[in-house]
Amino acid sequence: MNIEYHPAICPYCSCGCGIYLVVKDGQIIGQEPWKDHPINEGKNCPKGKNAYQFLYAEDRLKSPLVRKNGVLEEVSWEEALDLIAARFKEASPQTFGLLASGKNTNEDAYLLQKFTRVVMGTNNVEYCGRLCHSPTAAGLGPTVGSGVMPISQLDLELADCIFLAGVNLKETFPLMTMRVLRAKERGAKVIVMDPRETTTARYLGDIHLQLKPGTDVVVLNAMMRVILDEGLEDESFIASRTVGIDELREHLSSLNLEEVEAISGVPLETIREAAIAYARAETGCVLYDQGLNQHISGTDNVKALASLALLAGHYGRPGTGLSPTRGQINGEGTGDMGCLNVFYPGLKRVSEQVVKFFEDAWGVENLPAQPGLPYTVMLQKVQYLYVVGTNPLMAAPDANGVRQALEALSFLVVQDIFLTETAQLADVVLPAATWVEREGTHTWVDRRVQKIDQIVEPPSEARPDWWVVCQLAERMGYKDKFDFSSARDIFGEIRRCVPTYAGITYERLSRTPGGIQWPCPSEDHPGTPTFFVEKFNTPDGLGHFQPVDYCPPAELPDEEYPYVLMTGRSIFHYHTGTMTRRTPKLDSEVPDGFVQINPADAANGRIRNGDVVTLRSRRGSIDALAKVTTDVPPRMVFVPFHFAEACANVLTNPALDPACKMPEYKVCAVNVEVQQ
Repeated sequence: MNIEYHPAICPYCSCGCGIYLVVKDGQIIGQEPWKDHPINEGKNCPKGKNAYQFLYAEDRLKSPLVRKNGVLEEVSWEEALDLIAARFKEASPQTFGLLASGKNTNEDAYLLQKFTRVVMGTNNVEYCGRLCHSPTAAGLGPTVGSGVMPISQLDLELADCIFLAGVNLKETFPLMTMRVLRAKERGAKVIVMDPRETTTARYLGDIHLQLKPGTDVVVLNAMMRVILDEGLEDESFIASRTVGIDELREHLSSLNLEEVEAISGVPLETIREAAIAYARAETGCVLYDQGLNQHISGTDNVKALASLALLAGHYGRPGTGLSPTRGQINGEGTGDMGCLNVFYPGLKRVSEQVVKFFEDAWGVENLPAQPGLPYTVMLQKVQYLYVVGTNPLMAAPDANGVRQALEALSFLVVQDIFLTETAQLADVVLPAATWVEREGTHTWVDRRVQKIDQIVEPPSEARPDWWVVCQLAERMGYKDKFDFSSARDIFGEIRRCVPTYAGITYERLSRTPGGIQWPCPSEDHPGTPTFFVEKFNTPDGLGHFQPVDYCPPAELPDEEYPYVLMTGRSIFHYHTGTMTRRTPKLDSEVPDGFVQINPADAANGRIRNGDVVTLRSRRGSIDALAKVTTDVPPRMVFVPFHFAEACANVLTNPALDPACKMPEYKVCAVNVEVQQ
């Protein structure tokens, strides 16, 4: 019996926790803690403890499929690739789009965007970052010049005050919670801003700003007004490192604090307590996520939060700043590699100068110099769509509208590990290798690049994403631009084209548990844990205060739809459930979709715990099990988005933030009725 132990990184959230996989005769049979890994120190959340089982689900895709006479049939790779290449040649730059994934490796993501730009001639390339942290880029660009986590997650435990804004940390990033608990043991105060009484609010929070959904700007403006009224702003930091304080002060002076309480639902005394705790802290840290971002005002929410941090001087030191918490294993890296309609690799915004750089680097001409279509707009406007490792039919808002758009496409290709809801509509489905079935790098939440080795073979004919892209490029006349034989070869080109990755090598990563944080400009550079130590990444190097006004949500409750719907995650599941619902232990913990409803509302509607209820919005309806709980306040309901049979995004509103095209997932109007 030959048993081997192989180090790997958990395939779920963006923390980047280490595990050991136990392999016997080429198959994973178990896993053990990686006690020396600096991120998790041998601890794992429920998903991390059950990381590999989905690989062996009976319905793994193992052969290419082509739709013939309305039915998907197994074919050879040659037939599938020849068909895709022929059909993609029909597309114009305006009619083609590609959706990548936060689960792609850096190497896969890099080639996907290169294929879109070089072969297809368009910037119509997007990934799930549009649907979770596009307000981060739009909001932090003007304020501090960069939308990435500016610290190491290890340094969270150094903070004296931690502000968790719209992030249910205990369920979504449990190993960051470990750092917050250590900070609390040292005396740190934790502020939680969330409409629900989540496990995070209940067990971590010292102060709970339980606001009405979509009123974040109101609360943040009030906190800044309190800080200024109390004279708690960091005058030295403001004078030396920021501009725009006078405009902010004037803007906030007209704020009616009594209206703040009426609009937000948060008592002024609670807002005041939170503001003073954050301003008086020596080291203040903010973590935020989709609860702050997924609004038509998401960009303004981020701007207000950044202004709050600048006002208190909480930037440029370990354990400070604004830290976006990205949800997927490569949520940061896929963006770094350029899978966004306005960014080439290295987060270089589309411009003539950037286009010229990549034309020289790639040896091509006429790269697209105009921004492409954002995610949800792309779904409605292109005719040829290539979807790699993502499931827009469940992930995008207004799922019924998305289905209509996908069914109307001229040609849909889906490359994935299972026949997802989106893949079931495809003309061609390609079986992908995933996680430890191929070699590659990922970049976790704090810009931490780690390498995952290939440990087992992919099933049957499944292949790495990068191999598929190279095969298609060759068939379309671009073999010389995609002449790669391994992920290592691709990473060499990444290092040449993305200066922040230049000093990171496979060899360095193999001997560096915990990885290397970019920017890492040279091979003797240790990586960069903390940003903005001396200056911000804005053109003048200063932080820019950004006064913003409250903008109400696009859709509010009324007589016909009297409840506010919010969506979010469960600790036992991951995004659209493709992996976790094929993991028996995790699926058994929460096997069905549910809706949280307040006891008062349940009593009024004669709804009992466990009843099947119908939720209806202006876009569609779903059935779910009622979970009666005080976690949600009256007139609010909460539905997790992991369950296809109770798909929350059938209900959600596709209204977009005008600045970044983020859909308003977190607020829409619904009614709830018990089934008779």
